[in-house]
Amino acid sequence: MAPTLKSRYRDEIVPELMSALGYKNAMQAPKLEKVVVNMGLGRLSDAGKDDKVFASAVEELAAITGQRAVVTRARKSIAGFKLREGVKIGCKVTLRGERMLEFVYRLVNLTLPQVRDFRGLPLNSFDGNGNYTIGLKEQTIFPEIDSTKVDKVKGMNITFVTTAKSKAEAVELLRRLGVPFKSQ
Repeated sequence: MAPTLKSRYRDEIVPELMSALGYKNAMQAPKLEKVVVNMGLGRLSDAGKDDKVFASAVEELAAITGQRAVVTRARKSIAGFKLREGVKIGCKVTLRGERMLEFVYRLVNLTLPQVRDFRGLPLNSFDGNGNYTIGLKEQTIFPEIDSTKVDKVKGMNITFVTTAKSKAEAVELLRRLGVPFKSQ
């Protein structure tokens, strides 16, 4: 799967991007640098007291991405959120290379089409630097997760980090990679 997307990027997508964006060199074409999958568990875990929730979240994120997740901790204490420095608040995985391309392929071709009433991803989730973030409400949409074994529904954010210089370049790159955006 991943080599197919990699070779398709190199052989088809880069020349298309070069002609669409007016670049003369293939190295100028934007590319996908990394994909970060983040699962915030602050409220679900009752401020880091429930280790079972973290263990299941790390296990589920590893099943979804094919890579072990890293537990994230609070950087500073915030009394209003009942949060102390060093308390576990989530987990994340940073994907690069072959695993990243395989994950993008599975997300676009297997997972998103199975979402009920899915009409495409919104175009307003880009930051000013060409990066795109998707928010998912539950982890059970992924085929790797057995919904009968899920103890709590956990949401996640998936961030596509690109080398694009603008939103237009990033939209063009992600569209050609197969990301389904809403038609405006």
